[in-house]
Amino acid sequence: MRSRAVGRARPGVPEVAIVQGLGVSEYLLPAVATLATWTRAHLVELPGLAGSGEPPYPLELADYAESVRAWVDAQPGDAGFVLGGHSAGTQTAAHAAVGSSRVIGVALAAPTVDPAVRGLLQLAWRWRRDGAREPGGLTASHLGEWRRAGPRRLLRLTRLCLADDIGQPVRRLRVPVLVLYGADDRISDPGWVSNLADEAYDGELALMPGAHTFVWSDPEAWSEPLRAFAARCLRAAAAPHPAVEP
Repeated sequence: MRSRAVGRARPGVPEVAIVQGLGVSEYLLPAVATLATWTRAHLVELPGLAGSGEPPYPLELADYAESVRAWVDAQPGDAGFVLGGHSAGTQTAAHAAVGSSRVIGVALAAPTVDPAVRGLLQLAWRWRRDGAREPGGLTASHLGEWRRAGPRRLLRLTRLCLADDIGQPVRRLRVPVLVLYGADDRISDPGWVSNLADEAYDGELALMPGAHTFVWSDPEAWSEPLRAFAARCLRAAAAPHPAVEP
């Protein structure tokens, strides 16, 4: 599994790992690079996607989550990580964080999938509405990685995400959770996103400028919220608490 790191580790500052979106990862590089000003940040690419090697068999969402959990737990040292993701990557990240002794906080940027959208046509309609609010060049930036993944795998990934309830792992987590949501996002309903943050053990919601892919339109927007969140996670990690709800 390929990961790309920027920045350097700093004493007393958690590192950040961001899980790629639905079949694509390159669009996240500028946003991940902004985190390098205050920590070491990693862009994690899932098996069979972006720059990672092929898995031996078709993976379920639980398999992707386990691969990310294993990656985090295998990182050198014993310092805590803030584990995050964007869009479909939030689902993998949330599941991966459950049971990881290294994850001290979870950041969900433009989380999916809104329970009101459980069909491919509904999702396609919302994706089209959101696309009208995204800056030019976003779709073109995805084409190479979409070709690598292939239509069959992308369709399977989409169905896995549609069948998943991100609220289940979020409610189990006993670490702080930050939900970042674009003010013009048309893929997920703002009420559902707000409820997701409220359902978390120690959740907060941060409104970002832009649509669903605000990390592309304004790469620096999430850096300071994530920096403050990482500091809060470190303080919370120093207090005793159960890692996961039984």
